[in-house]
Amino acid sequence: MSKSTPLKLIAVAAFTVSAGSAQAFEPEGKVECIAPADPGGGWDFTCRSVGNVLEALDLVPGSVQTINMAGAGGGVAYAHTVSKRAGDDQLLVAASTATTTRLAQGQFPGMTADMVNWIGALGADYGVIAVADDAEYDDLPELMDALKEDPRSVKFAGGSAKGGWDHLKVLIAAQEAGVENLPRIPYLSYNNGGEAMTQVVGGHVDAFTGDITEAQGFLESGDLRVLAVLSEERLPGEFSDIPTAREQGIDAIGPNWRGFYMPADISEDAKQYWIEAMDTLYASQEWKDVMTNNGLMPFHMSAGEFESFVTDQIADIEQLSKDIGLIQ
Repeated sequence: MSKSTPLKLIAVAAFTVSAGSAQAFEPEGKVECIAPADPGGGWDFTCRSVGNVLEALDLVPGSVQTINMAGAGGGVAYAHTVSKRAGDDQLLVAASTATTTRLAQGQFPGMTADMVNWIGALGADYGVIAVADDAEYDDLPELMDALKEDPRSVKFAGGSAKGGWDHLKVLIAAQEAGVENLPRIPYLSYNNGGEAMTQVVGGHVDAFTGDITEAQGFLESGDLRVLAVLSEERLPGEFSDIPTAREQGIDAIGPNWRGFYMPADISEDAKQYWIEAMDTLYASQEWKDVMTNNGLMPFHMSAGEFESFVTDQIADIEQLSKDIGLIQ
C-alpha cells in the first residue's frame, strides 16, 4: 500500500467486504485491552495509545477499555487469557520482549507461546551498550576484547533483574563477539535505567545496558557515550550517528518490541481482521506521531512473521539463559 494513500481510505479498507471474508467478522461494542501491569509503564502505554489510535481511525466501533492486570511479570494476564478467555475475539493483550523472556525461562508455569495468537508488533525500544563519556573504550569491539581477555574486567549496570532483558542484551552481544565464560560477566541490577546510568556516569560501574530512550537524556548532556545500538540498521533522526553492533562486526539485535497477543480459538476471520487493523494502525500518521512523541523506533511485523520471530526469540533466550546458568 502506498504511503500516499489517504488515511481515511486505509481505515475504510479494513472494513470493506473482500472476496473471502464476506464480512465474517467485525468487532461489536467494547474492545478490551489487558495491560499486564499497574497503570504507567510500557504495557499500559501500549494498550492506551493503541486504543486511542484504533478509535481515531474508526477501526473499532466503540471504545477500547484498558484493564490493568498486574502480577508475575505478565504471568497473571497470560494465564487469564489462556484459561478464561479462549475464543474471545475482542480481547487484545499487550506484550513485549519481557513476555518472551519469561516464556523462555519457564516463568509462566505450564504455559507456552503456542497457547495464544501473536497478532503483531508496532514499534520497539532498541537496546544499547554505553559507557561514560571519558571511558577508555572507543567502540564495542574494544569493550568486547576486554571481556575476552577477562570476563570480569567490565562491570555492567542495568534496570532489570539479573537474567532480565537488560542483562541478556549485553550477553547476546558478548556471545556474538565470541566471549567465553558468559556467567562470569558482572551485572549489577538497579531499580531502573536512570539509576544504572548514574552509576556509570559517576564512575562506579563500567558500562550501561538498557534501551535507547532511557539513555537519551544522558546523551544530550554529553555524559554518556553509546558504543552500539542493537538494531538491524542505524536509528533515524538524532540517533543516526550511533553505530550498530552489526556494522562493528558483532551481529547482536536487541529490540524491546511492543505488540499484542490474543486468546486461542478465535476464528481465522477475527484473527485476520486484527492483523489488518494493526497493519493499518502502524501505517497511519497518527501512530507515527505517537512513536515520535514517545521515543519508539520503527519495528513492525505482521502475524505470520511475528509468530516466527517470537518462536525464534524464545528459543534464543532459552539457550542463552541455559548458557549462563539461569535455567537448567
